[in-house]
Amino acid sequence: MYFITFSRQIGAKGTEIAKLVAKELRYNFYDTADIERTAKELGFLSEIRKVDDKPPSFFKQIFSRQPEIWLGHLYAAIYDLSRQGNAVILGRGGNILFRTIPQALHVRVIASEETRINNLLEKGYQKEDAVTCMEKSDYERSSFLWFAFHKDWYDPLLYDLVLNTDDLTVNVAVDTILCAAHMREDEYGRRGISSLDLLRLTARVSSALMKSGFPSGYVSSFVIAPGKVRLTGLVQSPREKLAAELTVSKVEGVESVENEVTIVST
Repeated sequence: MYFITFSRQIGAKGTEIAKLVAKELRYNFYDTADIERTAKELGFLSEIRKVDDKPPSFFKQIFSRQPEIWLGHLYAAIYDLSRQGNAVILGRGGNILFRTIPQALHVRVIASEETRINNLLEKGYQKEDAVTCMEKSDYERSSFLWFAFHKDWYDPLLYDLVLNTDDLTVNVAVDTILCAAHMREDEYGRRGISSLDLLRLTARVSSALMKSGFPSGYVSSFVIAPGKVRLTGLVQSPREKLAAELTVSKVEGVESVENEVTIVST
């Protein structure tokens, strides 16, 4: 099971490169449409559309728990979509979501402002519109990564490969990624299914708790083995403790719950 995540600046031809890599490797290619389809199947399409590669409003972030719930749904959808492995995943912080899976290769595609504008002009943009689109996209994508993970979108240390398409053709970029992907396969073999399953279940459990009204600061969940979840944290009554356990026990994939939540008298 292998994954290649792509982060790209608009106009740098990252999407084109990602699709070609998926085609050459015969991997599944997942973008917004695929994530939304999976979210619809899971029953929370409207929620993830509110954090689709962009952060919610400042006031939503400060005064509401909804963004945290939306993110939980987004993570669950991406992990669920990727459960079959061998996937190229476009955007959505995939490089962070899959950072603990050694078989994942994280690629960032960039280019100078001049190159990006020229590429957008070739697609039919007017120059003023191209500049506006580029600035808006950069702002939304960098803001999303900071909001979701507190990571700097521009930090090269978040990626295994950073490719500048000012001087690299699309084909050369694809060949470079394929070479790195094959080396990663040789290095790590076929391990990794258990890691993704744990991440997937973690996202589902966290999302279920938040949706039921348990903030992550009060009740925390840990997937300690396939199907096995441990709950810790603080609640004010035995009823709340039981409610948290029942919420988690209903999540698909959960087989047992160790409820170590502490009841605090008020």
